[in-house]
Amino acid sequence: MVSVLQVASYIANRYKSEFNEKIDEMKLHKLMYFTQREAIIQTDAPLFEASFYGWKYGPVLLEIRDGYKNDTLHVLPSEEIVKKYQEVFDKVFSQYAVKDSWSLSRLSHGELSWQNSRIGLQPSENGNVKMKVEDIRQDAERIKMRRYLLKEMSLIN
Repeated sequence: MVSVLQVASYIANRYKSEFNEKIDEMKLHKLMYFTQREAIIQTDAPLFEASFYGWKYGPVLLEIRDGYKNDTLHVLPSEEIVKKYQEVFDKVFSQYAVKDSWSLSRLSHGELSWQNSRIGLQPSENGNVKMKVEDIRQDAERIKMRRYLLKEMSLIN
């Protein structure tokens, strides 16, 4: 597995390079979630071990929250790791990086993993419940099936 700080650093650095602006914290958390889910889709394994928490605006990684605030997301993964997961990163950037943070938040609210972590919480509460990898796997399976069906219908490549 890859260090969660390396993945966040890669995403933040790539975002800056492609969009010529610093990624905002909410978008970084959501892109991290979609990267984790995409890694499960493509490799059948999580990319990193850190746990997401189901906060009111979507998945949050506490390690990244601290790193973003302290401006310490400068530990890039090796070229070998980037190459190994290039298709994962490319898919996430092509589908999600162009969207605004609030759109990504709304998308993440449709995920079973986030919904299960919010059970018993008020909408205004951040919550302190870890999202389960098993639930993220279910979200990944749902996306895999959707892509398969769209491909069968010749709506995507």
